[in-house]
Amino acid sequence: MPHVLLIEDDRSVRDGMELVLRRHGHRVDAAGTGEEGLGLLAHRDGGRIEIVVLDLMLPGLDGFEVCRRIRARSTMPIIMLTARGDDLDVVSGLEAGADDYVVKPVTARVLEARIRAALRRAEPAPRTDPVETYEGLVIDRSGLTVTRNGTPLRLPPTELRLLLELSAAPGRVFSREQLLELVWEHDFLGDSRLVDAAVGRLRAKIETVAARPRYIQTVRGFGYRFGPL
Repeated sequence: MPHVLLIEDDRSVRDGMELVLRRHGHRVDAAGTGEEGLGLLAHRDGGRIEIVVLDLMLPGLDGFEVCRRIRARSTMPIIMLTARGDDLDVVSGLEAGADDYVVKPVTARVLEARIRAALRRAEPAPRTDPVETYEGLVIDRSGLTVTRNGTPLRLPPTELRLLLELSAAPGRVFSREQLLELVWEHDFLGDSRLVDAAVGRLRAKIETVAARPRYIQTVRGFGYRFGPL
């Protein structure tokens, strides 16, 4: 039974979503503020929270800051809830470290699908491919670890899966739509901002200078490819 932390300040929305999640077999901790949610993560008794569903527009400590604080200490998946799908909210939330987002009001089917996909990304199936080394970047596909110049990198599941998919075919250009399907399991015309934000976060960790990437290149008008320069 996957354990979900739901942080939503609107009580009626929170109660409805908690009921739906429990009906789908999840254990749920629910909080009405960012401070309360962070407290549950730090101090809850028994069990391990596996995923956070986080509203952006919270009183006091807003969802953007909550997301940043969670990401600073954990790689667990974070799905953000936003009442609007406008660029500023979405991009800011993704840059803060969220893995995916849904626009409220969200149907139970969509929310459950996003949670299940995020949890699958968090536990990628071990692979038997050899360790790959690219001029200081070492990708261990079996151990699911990445190091740069000997330093282990903490990559959230979405960023790790993105790197594994891109590096599995060096030189191949992947469209954003292909990456949405491979990494996020979105089988519809999804939002390319998810891909662009995840690539940006990944570059900040694996590249020496993120603005001049060596490993993940942008192919304008098409997408991205992996191939050390």
